[in-house]
Amino acid sequence: MSDITAEDPFELFGRWFEEAGRSEPADPNAMALATVDAAGRPSVRMVLLKGYDAGGFVFYTNLESRKGRQIAENPQVALCLHWKSLRRQVRVEGEAVPVDAAEADAYFASRPRASRIGAWASEQSRPLEGRWALEKRVAEFTARFGLGEVPRPPHWSGFRVVPRRIEFWQDQAFRLHDRLVYSRDDPAAAWRTEKLYP
Repeated sequence: MSDITAEDPFELFGRWFEEAGRSEPADPNAMALATVDAAGRPSVRMVLLKGYDAGGFVFYTNLESRKGRQIAENPQVALCLHWKSLRRQVRVEGEAVPVDAAEADAYFASRPRASRIGAWASEQSRPLEGRWALEKRVAEFTARFGLGEVPRPPHWSGFRVVPRRIEFWQDQAFRLHDRLVYSRDDPAAAWRTEKLYP
């Protein structure tokens, strides 16, 4: 398992993510996000990883969306990044913590203008009468902001998933895969590592 060892899981993640950026044909930062509601019912969808550091993995969303509401009810989430071209996956479990306003503002400002207007126009996860209703809202917000700046909506922000467990999985012949897990009970604690049977 010498190809998947490192003192720090984020160092290893950085190497794998860089390789995925060169080999994946589309969206190497796509990841499945699993949430549960207050009753413990699970839901999973794809989101985009927009940043990572020693503090965790960052994604952005409408806070009033289904995932936003579920995270508000229960911040324990799981992520999975799967890179088919490399036959690898990384699984993350931890707590989704809101990013601060300055970080959310900076990322929002970096988005294309049409995407910023879309964040205002979309009532994400709520019933939609038809495509025309969405296009009408886009037109309304386009007119509202004119040529001026499009600020971040109050209902749109990001979360940092602070991991307590990160598993690196590498496909091997005959399903004898390599699995390396980093775990900790507290974000301030040192990482423990262990290898798992496939």
